[in-house]
Amino acid sequence: MSAASLSELDAALPALARKIRVLDALSWPDGVEETFLDHWRRGQARLPDVELRPREHSADIAALESFMGRCDKGHPAGNFLAVTAQSYATAGRMLGAIGTPAFTQYSQALYRRPDFPYPRLKVNMLDAARFFLETTDALLGGAQIPPSTAEIPAEDFAAWMRPELDRFFGPEQISVVLDPNLAAKAIAGSSRIRLRASALYSELDKQQLLQHEAFVHVATAQNGALQPKLKSLALGAPRTTTTQEGIATLAELFTGSMDINRLRRLALRLLAVQQALDGADFIQVFEGFLDAGQSEEESFRSTQRIFRGADLRGGSAFTKDAAYLTGLLGVHTLLRLAIRDNRPELVGRLFAGRLSLGDTIRLAPLFESGWLQGPVHVPDWARDLRRLAANLAFSAFITRIDLQVLDLEVFMTFADKHEADASAQ
Repeated sequence: MSAASLSELDAALPALARKIRVLDALSWPDGVEETFLDHWRRGQARLPDVELRPREHSADIAALESFMGRCDKGHPAGNFLAVTAQSYATAGRMLGAIGTPAFTQYSQALYRRPDFPYPRLKVNMLDAARFFLETTDALLGGAQIPPSTAEIPAEDFAAWMRPELDRFFGPEQISVVLDPNLAAKAIAGSSRIRLRASALYSELDKQQLLQHEAFVHVATAQNGALQPKLKSLALGAPRTTTTQEGIATLAELFTGSMDINRLRRLALRLLAVQQALDGADFIQVFEGFLDAGQSEEESFRSTQRIFRGADLRGGSAFTKDAAYLTGLLGVHTLLRLAIRDNRPELVGRLFAGRLSLGDTIRLAPLFESGWLQGPVHVPDWARDLRRLAANLAFSAFITRIDLQVLDLEVFMTFADKHEADASAQ
């Protein structure tokens, strides 16, 4: 593939993908939450009144398929452009199937299911979610861990965040805007972060959202746009969602920004996706979040995330919330392999644009030749390979200790024996 044709294709892809905007297409109108909660509080619960209207993207899909036919899939950059276009085409088909069983099938193709099997690992994300919830249930059941309070209005939170973004990206490079229609507390684009205007934020939210939304999602988009020869690395293609959420969730863990409630929210959402797929309707999933300790408002928004575009009567779901723990496992495993195999350059490649895990390997020849450049904006936890290597080396070893064969009484037996042996010397 010639440099000229690569350049032309790279320039053409963003325009072809621009009309396929998944989260915008799945947003719900104002007032649905208030109406649902009003009926539920009066003991007259009924499914939200949301019009499930498919989006017409047949012309966009045809243009993307034509684009794919022009790509040299034998060239790493040509293959990247082709599979990225395919990802958008799949998303377009998903939006065209809103409210039908096919919506879930396309969603699973993009984000997988919670019960997707990993035969070699002998685990799936349902196992991980249940483990996290079982491990934290007892902690939250006692009085040792106080609840976090959310008292910061969105406007004040935005005022705090803006100078933090200026320090990392440069003055006025990234904007913060308030959006009344977000289901999430925050969503990052390539040059702005949207905050839900009605939300209240906690002190814990500060570092969580800064590390997750700004220093990962915005940073990777900015780094992709700075690539001189493959600016499509800036695209937030659906195929990169799982890796993006994995890096961002890992960033919360490695920076000490994730608290117990955040971890539980991720696990609860994943289990709720599976419940919806297994037939639970909107009300049943909502009440499951309530039973798990979430507020009425948070339970509605968590359930809304799962049923965006899906049949609210159950058996269908928007499976994106399965991507967080799936991505976390994948990114953590890749970084462990990179440190074990003396491939530290793979860490930087994760931030060089919006890439999937496989892209870090498939695009290796282009990074090694200098055709693709390393990232400009990298958070401290990923930039300092000495600290990252120490964290990963320790976590790789500690997983060898089987806690199933230990309890505190057995542990103290070992500890007492060690002290007795030391005293006998």
